[in-house]
Amino acid sequence: MKSFTRTIGSFWNSSIGKKILVALTGIALLLFLPAHLAGNLLVFAGPDALNEYGVWLHELGHGTAIWFARLGLLSAFIIHLILTVQLTAANRAARTDYAYPSTVQASRSSRSMMWSGLTILAFIIYHLLHFTLRVGNDYDGESYQTTLPGHQEKVHNVYKMMIDGFSWTPASIFYLIAVTLLCSHLSHGFASVFQTLGVRSSKTSALSGKLGWAYAIIIWLGFVSIPIAIWIFGYGS
Repeated sequence: MKSFTRTIGSFWNSSIGKKILVALTGIALLLFLPAHLAGNLLVFAGPDALNEYGVWLHELGHGTAIWFARLGLLSAFIIHLILTVQLTAANRAARTDYAYPSTVQASRSSRSMMWSGLTILAFIIYHLLHFTLRVGNDYDGESYQTTLPGHQEKVHNVYKMMIDGFSWTPASIFYLIAVTLLCSHLSHGFASVFQTLGVRSSKTSALSGKLGWAYAIIIWLGFVSIPIAIWIFGYGS
């Protein structure tokens, strides 16, 4: 047991171990975002579609699956952020006055990734408090209960909650800023994952960079379309 603990500790403290964990947690987040986006975009399919999706999520695994997913993804993001900060600090400490311009540019990019990551973490916490734990609002009230075809009891009106949530200007502005930073982060992180796992080569670097930008743009367009439609164009009101 002690040997196993020492091995885990050595892996965590090593540079290559940190990079591998950053890549693996990054992959988990890269896979989660399209699924989360697909669910959110059901708002454009109407109340019944989004509310049915909400019921399915909360009944999956007798209500435990969604909390395992939330805690797992939040843990993955925190680990990803902590290790990114540690790697950035190590890179800064290793720099010399004779560093090449490309090294300096990479360091600046890493610092940008770190600060955008901290902003995104702040948004995730706010987002969970706002829509998941529903702190400081009445989203758990009777006015947010609705009927749904095929269900005898009333269900939570996720559609109304989303419309009301993004109708509030500060929430939409914060959301747009966070999603933009997230997608800037993704465009760089997508290619970095392939590089860390040894999949990226000189022949595929240009392609992985383009795929990273394409992925980030698609995710950005999908997520920002929701608050823009609700907040600016009054969708659902």
